[in-house]
Amino acid sequence: MIITDTHTHLYSEAFEQDQKAMMQRAFDAGVERFFIPAIDSSYMQSMLELESNYPNNVFLMMGLHPTHVKENYKEELALVEEWLSKRKFFAVGEIGIDLYWDKTFLKQQQEAFVYQIRLAKKHKLPIVIHCRDAFDEIFETLEQEKGEDLFGIFHCFTGTLEQAHKALSYNMKLGIGGVVTFKNGKIDQFINQIDLKHIVLETDSPYLAPTPYRGKRNESAYIGRVVEKLSALYHISEEAIAQITTDNSKEVFGI
Repeated sequence: MIITDTHTHLYSEAFEQDQKAMMQRAFDAGVERFFIPAIDSSYMQSMLELESNYPNNVFLMMGLHPTHVKENYKEELALVEEWLSKRKFFAVGEIGIDLYWDKTFLKQQQEAFVYQIRLAKKHKLPIVIHCRDAFDEIFETLEQEKGEDLFGIFHCFTGTLEQAHKALSYNMKLGIGGVVTFKNGKIDQFINQIDLKHIVLETDSPYLAPTPYRGKRNESAYIGRVVEKLSALYHISEEAIAQITTDNSKEVFGI
């Protein structure tokens, strides 16, 4: 059983002390493919080192995270563009809009989102969307940019059934992680109404640990709890969940 974690920050400072042991726990849990979202240029070196240590398992994305869109965002976007032009990445992400922490840079977040979507189209890459308190703003941009060359993953999907269908209409798959195991997560109430061909698995490690680890540091090994929950919700085996979602990830990332 091969499990794919389509969104995990394995280079995070949270894993500085035990990264090797944490990776081994993930391998032991059947997780063999890890897709690594970017945040900003300050993390680039640690991402490259991670890839170097696990070249057959770790696949990097490139992008500027919306919460890191600040006064210097144009410099950061120039670096994103430069990196995309000089080596292989598997997606542009994570990109999007986050209005939970701060609305100060909304205009700049929107500009950065559009700019990076167009970079993804230029390089024929999927996008990986970060959305927090910003469904309307995200959908407005996707409506503007929709087309056959727009595709990817709606990371950490926490919306309604209606919003799920809307995301799918823009060629997005839904990234499902620890939230599906939360008592108040809500997506567990309708996710089985979405065909599994539209679902990929993720952890967003070190964030959003599933039950029973909620509130603690998340890691890729815990994705088994998500597999277990989806198996119960869809009434199919955990092996089938792992197989279908891994196949879906191959469709998105091309590997």
